Amino acid sequence: MNYNQIKSFEDACKALNMTTDLPDFSMLSAAERQAMTDHYKLTVITRALNGGWTPDWNNSGEYKYYPWFYCKDGFSFFLVDSHFTGTGVGSRLCFRNEEIAEYAATQFIDLYKSYFTINQ
Repeated sequence: MNYNQIKSFEDACKALNMTTDLPDFSMLSAAERQAMTDHYKLTVITRALNGGWTPDWNNSGEYKYYPWFYCKDGFSFFLVDSHFTGTGVGSRLCFRNEEIAEYAATQFIDLYKSYFTINQ
């Protein structure tokens, strides 16, 4: 499945031949439960969009791409960046190229917003 055919968590699960069952986070508060569910969904989506690519953390010359977001006047996609010495975002959420990172940021912006922001 081409990455741009993945438009939902369900599509990502289908691409990875896995069920859409979610982990049980019932021991957490509602806000924390939502954040953990969002993180799980984003990791599945990231794996599906990367199509089997996994980052080589021993290769400092291999770029890993991350979407960045604005949180001023709402939540919106800002740019894609890559770092090969350090980053402020989760390594599980990196992409093999800039195009896929931008696609993920725009296609799944609501999921990123829910994950990255605290909702009471």
